[in-house]
Order: sequence, then C-alpha cells, then structure tokens
Amino acid sequence: MFENKEYVLAVYREGSFTKAAEKLYVSQPSLSATVKRIEEKISTPIFNRATNPISLTEPGEEYVRYALEIEQNERDFQRYVSDYMNLVVGKIRIGGSSLFSSFVIPKLMAEFNLAYPKIQVEIFEDSTKDLLHKLNLGALDIVIDNVELHDDTLNANFYSSELLLLAVPKHLEINEKLKEFRLTAKEVKREKHKNEKYSVELEQFENELFVFLNPENNTGKKAEMIFKKHGISPKVGFYLDQQVTAYNVSCSGLGVTFISDTLIKHIDANPDLYYYRLTDKEMARKIHFYQKSNRYVSLAAQKFIEFFTNHE
Repeated sequence: MFENKEYVLAVYREGSFTKAAEKLYVSQPSLSATVKRIEEKISTPIFNRATNPISLTEPGEEYVRYALEIEQNERDFQRYVSDYMNLVVGKIRIGGSSLFSSFVIPKLMAEFNLAYPKIQVEIFEDSTKDLLHKLNLGALDIVIDNVELHDDTLNANFYSSELLLLAVPKHLEINEKLKEFRLTAKEVKREKHKNEKYSVELEQFENELFVFLNPENNTGKKAEMIFKKHGISPKVGFYLDQQVTAYNVSCSGLGVTFISDTLIKHIDANPDLYYYRLTDKEMARKIHFYQKSNRYVSLAAQKFIEFFTNHE
C-alpha cells in the first residue's frame, strides 16, 4: 500500500491533483487512478476531494505520516550506502535565519568546499521555529542558530560564542559622555569589545529611543529581558523582524539597537555607529549546529560538523 506513496505525497505537498501531476510529469487521470487504487487497498479515502484546497481525511493523515517516515528511512539508507562506498560526495541541507544565511553560512560553504569540493551545500533561510520543523521532518540536515535549545531529540554541536552590543548612532550626545567606552566597528572586528573594561551600564541609555526586534526573535527576547532586569521601560520607536533591518535603521540615525558581534564581523560596517558592551553577562550567547539525534547523519554532514567544531 506504500508502493506508490510518492503520488499521495505529491498531492499532499502540492495541495491539488493538477499541480501534483505536473510535478510528477504524469497525466492527472493516471495520478488520480493510482491514488484511487491505494485508497481501495486501505479501504478508505485518503483525500477529502470536496475541500479547496484538497485536504486529508483522518486515515489520510496517518497514511501520510507513515509515508513520510518511510521516505526519510529510504533517504537515510541511500546516504548510508553512499558513505559505505567511501564516496564522500552528496548534499548537505543547512538552514539558518536571515543573519546566518546571508553572512555566515556562505563563508562556511566556501571554506568547506576547498576541503570537500564534491559535497554540495544548500542554504535554506527561515525563522528558527520553521527551521526546526523542517529539521524534524528531515527536510534539513543541519540548523545553525544562536538559540540554546534543550531538546533530547536534538544534538547540539558548539560552533562559536557571540556577544550582543548596543549600536548607537554617532550623532547622539551620549557618545561624548561615554567616549572612553565607545568602540568602532574596526575595533569590534579586532575583538577589543571582549575586554570587560569597556563595559557600561544599561541605565546610561534609558532616555534614548530604541529599535527592538519582535519578541519571537531571540535578540528581541534578550532586549526585553535585560530592560526588565534593570527595571527600565524603554522608549521603542520600531519593532522589526530581522537584526539586519534593525542595524540599517540605526545606521540611519533613528535609534539605538542590539546587534551581535557576529553581524559586525561579517559586514563592511557603517561608520556612523558606535558600539558599547554592557555589563550584563546575559548579553553573551552560543551558536550551535543542531541535528536530529534519532536519525542517520550522512558522512557529508558529519564532515561539515567536524570541520567547524574542533574547538570549544
């Protein structure tokens, strides 16, 4: 009954018989007939054809769940065979947020490709929530993220540490008051900000206008948490979705924002900002490569992880 599961899964993924037939390069009558035979074998409909888009019946949901598991097991076995034949070739699907997909992963790919030119790396950009969902479904091999997840179904491999800094437009008067502590992008790239003597208190900025990331973003959560810790109600002019967008808004002089040193190190930073390290230890966080712990990991993915995690 799972022999032609790819036909059912195509309809499920595309949401219609017409689109699924085009995807599979078969005629729609042929596709419909194949799905009908499967439904006859299990003695119940898989799809509710009266809805638009087409939907799964309750038995259909179970069929798809088992079919997806079989499909994943088949992919895992194919990877095993490839690895067994000592052909370090294949494809790695790695996901990250906008920051990691735009600035970090491409550089990792370039470095890794020099050592393993036969391994293809694909990038997928999405929110942390959706990336982990795709990892769980087997659509991704690795997710890189700065959110520390405590999940027994995930393996976390430490990649690096990062520090959240305050990015402050140069025209603000506070910069003159704190000129002994302010840092340029070049100084951050040289890791001068790692020296705790440049730390300042958040209270110094309580009268400034801030650019926040939405609470769904880990940086947004950190910002709200640190203000709450200090008992300060920030003046927020913007709530945004991406750290890069918040950085660009601050570059325009429209507010102070929280920026990771990861971003500063990977871009040609705008000279119109100063950066400040806060005294709060909560501004430090770790970046991990995440994988499913209960799934076969291809040799190619293992090589990628080992290549960038042979340090602490």
